Amino acid sequence: MHFAGAFPSTRMRRNRRDAWTRALVAENALSVADLIWPIFLTEGAGQRVPVPSMPGVVRVSPDLAAEHVAEAVALGIPAVALFPYTPIERRDEEGTGALDPENLMCRAARALKAAHPGLGLIGDVALDTYTVHGHDGVLRDGYVHNEDTVAILCRQAVLMAQAGVDVVAPSDMMDGRIGAIRAALDAEGLIHTRIMSYAAKYASGFYAPFRDAVGSTAALRGDKKTYQMDPANSDEALREVALDLAEGADMVMVKPGLPYLDILHRVRREFGAPTFAYQVSGEYSMVMAAVERGWLDHDRAMMESLICFKRAGANGVLSYFALEAARRLKAG
Repeated sequence: MHFAGAFPSTRMRRNRRDAWTRALVAENALSVADLIWPIFLTEGAGQRVPVPSMPGVVRVSPDLAAEHVAEAVALGIPAVALFPYTPIERRDEEGTGALDPENLMCRAARALKAAHPGLGLIGDVALDTYTVHGHDGVLRDGYVHNEDTVAILCRQAVLMAQAGVDVVAPSDMMDGRIGAIRAALDAEGLIHTRIMSYAAKYASGFYAPFRDAVGSTAALRGDKKTYQMDPANSDEALREVALDLAEGADMVMVKPGLPYLDILHRVRREFGAPTFAYQVSGEYSMVMAAVERGWLDHDRAMMESLICFKRAGANGVLSYFALEAARRLKAG
């Protein structure tokens, strides 16, 4: 790419002089339609439980879910992503709670669809919030068994779709799960249920507050490096995405977000498929911790972090800032 011109006839600062000029020449824009709001669910009734490691984030009981997202719907946020909190005493080795049609995810999905039929629902497909060991699949001799896990995930995805979840989002990183889930959904006539694959999900240290939010911090045995990706690798991410798209993924995701903008950019440029990023709990909590100490301006840091995803090529971003960002965008 070549641009003619030299100083002083060319002055790059001219187009930065006024707010209206900066708006005219902006290369990327963030809109409310780019935002997906992750929300946490908890058992009980009338519950709004703060997540200590995520300032401003709460877990809500299913009876309050529709009220909790009402402002998001009014602001035009197109979708929410659902994650259940499961205390250790309600977990087991096989994650059987994932296959209960009356579990938190299914009850909340039914309530949300009844109250807000136009709101997109994205459901997390994995076993980490249901297993006593905190892994995304079932253990066999201490190792997460791929095929046994995929068989369970297929049943989980079908149950969620039947409850009203529009987009199933496998976050487990098992091999072959996208094709198997697609086949399972189609076999049940759920041909319109979309799959958003966590295609490039890294074994990251930025997930810690999320594990607190879903009750997995104390449960997790060991780490997830045998199935989540090595942060040192980038070419491998392209292979993962290619496989998932070939198996039937409608959308793909890169996770975490800001530390992996290079991966996001490569994926979008290489495949041109709908590509999303997850601004994960650790990213959110770092900003909020700095804001609480007066080291960062909340709105500036929030909006700057979100436009980064658009600049890198994301179609949209899952962010715990979604509601606050939507308020800011609507205010102008």
